[in-house]
Amino acid sequence: MITVSGKSVCSGIAFGPVFVFSREESTIKRRHIESSDDEIARFESARERAIEELGTLYNKAIAEVGEANAMIFQIHQMMLEDLDYIESIKNIITDQLINAETAVGQTCDNFVQMFRAMDDAYMRERSADVKDVSERLIKILSGRDKGAIVSDEPVIIVADDLAPSETVQFDKSKILAFVTEGGSTSSHTSILARMMNIPTVIGAKGVLDSGFGGKSAIADGYTGTLYIDPDEETIEKMTAKKREIEKQNELLQQLKGQKSVTRDGRHIELCANIGNAHDVGAVLKNDAEGIGLFRSEFLYLESKDYPSEDTQFAAYKEVLSKMVNKRVIIRTLDIGADKQVDYFRMPKEENPAMGIRAIRICLQRPDIFKTQLRALYRASVYGKLAIMFPMITSEWEILKILEIIEDVKKELEAEGIAYSKSIELGCMIETPAAAVTSDILARYLDFFSVGTNDLTQYTLAADRQNPDIGPFCDTRHTAVLRLINTVAQNAHNNGAWVGICGELAADTELTELFLAMGIDELSVTPSAVLPIRKKITETDVSKIKDEVLSKYLK
Repeated sequence: MITVSGKSVCSGIAFGPVFVFSREESTIKRRHIESSDDEIARFESARERAIEELGTLYNKAIAEVGEANAMIFQIHQMMLEDLDYIESIKNIITDQLINAETAVGQTCDNFVQMFRAMDDAYMRERSADVKDVSERLIKILSGRDKGAIVSDEPVIIVADDLAPSETVQFDKSKILAFVTEGGSTSSHTSILARMMNIPTVIGAKGVLDSGFGGKSAIADGYTGTLYIDPDEETIEKMTAKKREIEKQNELLQQLKGQKSVTRDGRHIELCANIGNAHDVGAVLKNDAEGIGLFRSEFLYLESKDYPSEDTQFAAYKEVLSKMVNKRVIIRTLDIGADKQVDYFRMPKEENPAMGIRAIRICLQRPDIFKTQLRALYRASVYGKLAIMFPMITSEWEILKILEIIEDVKKELEAEGIAYSKSIELGCMIETPAAAVTSDILARYLDFFSVGTNDLTQYTLAADRQNPDIGPFCDTRHTAVLRLINTVAQNAHNNGAWVGICGELAADTELTELFLAMGIDELSVTPSAVLPIRKKITETDVSKIKDEVLSKYLK
């Protein structure tokens, strides 16, 4: 038996043969051409076909992973319409009188080097998208098909890494698990694998050994381990583990319809995070008690221009109506840092995570903010709406927001447009500044929601998009947990409630701690709702409170 260790991206256990995924050799033969016009026309034809293919992949991805995650294929389409990319290829064809395949390859190399040289880790990762798009063009131009699974039975796919288009393009019925030598937990492929709920392991060094193909294997997505030619003891152990997990999943289904109440009678509102209206189905299927985070920025990311008030109103109305008076917390525009939108024409920043993003954009461009607020207030009559503001650091920001909201209300009243008078207002706690001054902020707001991803990043000075920073970005760091506890105390002392919507909310090992802190609401990915409910219903806070707080807060 050979054991290969990596990092878990998506849990689950899979038994089956190994299929070593390899792409056709992408060697490009440089060829002199006589007519640049004919070659440019050939390039344009290939570009149009690539855009059509990406459109097909987008539709397939919507069905399998939801609209928000399918957006990567729209981004790839936009890359194929990028004037700098197109002009570079055409200029190389014209100036050097060479074939389109070579021109695409040269342009790809130039753009990849440019992205990889950037300081921002998220932008460095975009080099993979450029390579994926360029490879698609080259394959079309050279008449070669993309790689596929050549097997009659389901397999554990082993690869160096996988592009998003490859991940979605595979026949899902033939995939037992993904195991890659490269990759990162924040890559698009990792996100898609999680949404497809396929056991996935990344960073499994040595997994591409040529002798592994066709051998029986077990992929353990819980521990990030691949067992090649497992021995009887391992097979028995992993079979028992899989049965136990399946049994637990069946038991979790029995929790549907139940309230998330601790043994000593405390109710925790257990909600779900979503990116768009299409995700509401998963929220209802997993029996969430509401939506704790609707990321409204996807309306902007999916649009080629600023979404109109009516477009936003329709989206908010749809979600509120579907949730039938369960609370829906919609976060206002959170563009910036790793979420860039071309038509915003944001100036280049040396450190965008510390720059003009989220509420800072809204306060600098109040017309954009007022358009969103008008849409939100108009939609509020169709359900139980709460509005949350991201990236707050100061009291004056809240005061300015409240001033703009009053202007919006007056406008709607003057126009005879109805809106709810009972909308809760809250803010994200994502910075140490917001956490430390949460007693002041709570005077103006109804609730807080702790965004643990950014709170960890800013507290520990560790870029969460940088795959190399892992050991220094401890989400359970005492400083982070103490800040969350401070926020909970300040909220309750000033009549506000507090929730957590970052990734830590789904960490079942910390559920007891959050209950001991007095957290009122947890918002997680839809699939995590029932496991968290199980943990809540098994906990007697009165018995564990002192011990748990002492353990984690020291």
